[in-house]
Amino acid sequence: MHDLPALMALLAGALAVTALSRRLGVSAPLVLVVVGLAVSAIPGVPDYAINPDVILLLILPPLLYSAALHSSTVGIKANLRPIGLLAIGLVLFSTAIAGLVAWWLVPGLPLSAALVLGAVIAPPDAVAATSIGRRVGLPRRLMTVLSGESLVNDATALTAYRVAVAAAIGTGTSLLSGLGMFLLAAVGGTLIGLVIAWVVNRVKPLLRDDMLDSAVGLIVPFFAYFVAEEAHTSGVLAVVVAGLYLGHQAPARSAATRVQDKAVWGAVDTLLEAVVFALIGLQLSSVVAGVSTGFGPLLLAGCALTVAVVLARVVWVFGVMYLPERLRGKRPDWRYKLVVSWAGMRGVVSLAAASAIPTVTLSGQPFPHRDEVLFLTLFVTLTTLLLHGTTLRRLIERLGVTGGEDYTDALAEAEARHNAARASQERLDDLTAEAEPPGDVADQLRRAAQQRANRAWERLGRSDEELGESPTAAYRRLRSEMLAAERAVFVQFRDARRIDDEVLRRVMHQLDLEELSLTRD
Repeated sequence: MHDLPALMALLAGALAVTALSRRLGVSAPLVLVVVGLAVSAIPGVPDYAINPDVILLLILPPLLYSAALHSSTVGIKANLRPIGLLAIGLVLFSTAIAGLVAWWLVPGLPLSAALVLGAVIAPPDAVAATSIGRRVGLPRRLMTVLSGESLVNDATALTAYRVAVAAAIGTGTSLLSGLGMFLLAAVGGTLIGLVIAWVVNRVKPLLRDDMLDSAVGLIVPFFAYFVAEEAHTSGVLAVVVAGLYLGHQAPARSAATRVQDKAVWGAVDTLLEAVVFALIGLQLSSVVAGVSTGFGPLLLAGCALTVAVVLARVVWVFGVMYLPERLRGKRPDWRYKLVVSWAGMRGVVSLAAASAIPTVTLSGQPFPHRDEVLFLTLFVTLTTLLLHGTTLRRLIERLGVTGGEDYTDALAEAEARHNAARASQERLDDLTAEAEPPGDVADQLRRAAQQRANRAWERLGRSDEELGESPTAAYRRLRSEMLAAERAVFVQFRDARRIDDEVLRRVMHQLDLEELSLTRD
């Protein structure tokens, strides 16, 4: 229980910094890292050394699952080649380059241990990059590639890490057995994720309970990760595949479940991402305390490793992805490739993997230069986060790489809404032909369907300043004021003890849902 106050301080502090960052319109992940660094230097601050089991089992699965739920399966399928080149090819290339640089610069570091370090710092964490991309309006295809890379690259890096650790501690791993581990991890993790997602998708409709539906969804990432890891396959891939499958099937769920899931996973993401980036900064004191050698050579090696992984990504993106397209006669936009090559921030998975390195080999000897590997991992993580995080937005704005998809999206939505409204009116005609509803119910439903269709078409016209207030906007404004007046009356009745709190909560929920339908984007 002595760690509980430190945990509460971490949670409260991380959320407070996140709230302030969002209020100021700055990147919360970067601010959290900087604040964590500053706090770690304060005497008496508790030791927040990362527990790899907590990160890999309790934090990584829900973050990956939530990202997969909200990813486009169709978009990922359409961009499998660039995603595969980044998530698999680039990770292995970065592992080799970083490992060779570390082997060359760190005296006495065996090549096997250097490759462990290379695998640890190879995968970028795209959370900060995609959050910046969303704010500045990166093209959707670019966002799909970056998010798709982040979903898969951890699986590649962790598998490469296991192979390198096995070789470093003396288990006699060969190239062929390492390739077998890769195939087992990829195929096994994918199959386990698909099976679990298929079963969950069949079970959910049988529950007939929105709360239970959402509760089952909360345990899926942990269950998928645990089962896959116990089967010696990739837990990361199992979680990602399960999330992509269930996210693709989400339209078949009830509206209440979708609303609940969006709120629940939004809160989970906010909390876990805040804690993760705060922990990265808080590692400084504990990692530095474990280093017994001089910092001069280590800082030099850290700078060289940072340059190596940054350049490795640039070389790979332009040499393996851009150049072949040019040679085939295509005209890829070099600006897009430059943005992708500069989105290489490292994250907490690297620190968790480094912390999980065994302390001794099979022969009973200490793992070579383990403390130095931890320090170099933290150094590369911090420098890439700060380097890319502080310059990526400016680079995107300077290059003018924006989506320009608002009008296209609005046109596609308007067309879909028009056809949906026509289908709903045809269905209403069929139903009213069988039995006419009382009063003017049918007319009200027809007007509501037409209004939903018109709402999308209005977005295609001139700006609000040119047109003035549209009918839909006026309806939203007036109905919102009416809802506020209704709420005030219900609260007065509750305060006067004329209705119970349970009645108030039920009515307020109904009014809230209507207001959300008015104010949604």
